[in-house]
Amino acid sequence: MPFSALGLDTFATEPQADKVTQTAQQILKQKYSLVVVAENIAGHARTVFDTTQKKATPCVVIVPFTTEPSGVATESLGRMLKVATGIDILQ
Repeated sequence: MPFSALGLDTFATEPQADKVTQTAQQILKQKYSLVVVAENIAGHARTVFDTTQKKATPCVVIVPFTTEPSGVATESLGRMLKVATGIDILQ
């Protein structure tokens, strides 16, 4: 994992929705300020991450993965920008 080479905490998970959700809940309990999630697994834990959107921390950032983008990262960024600016910039 490239992020661990930078000294960041990384968490591997199985690609099944229940495993991703369980891992996401464990990460959010640890009080991180920033959580970076790969787009290919973020959709599995959408309900968990959506609950954090209304809070100041953690900031959940969904980044594109090496597979073809599904649009989850762009949609998430658009929601965050709308909260921050009050305008749907990406529309």
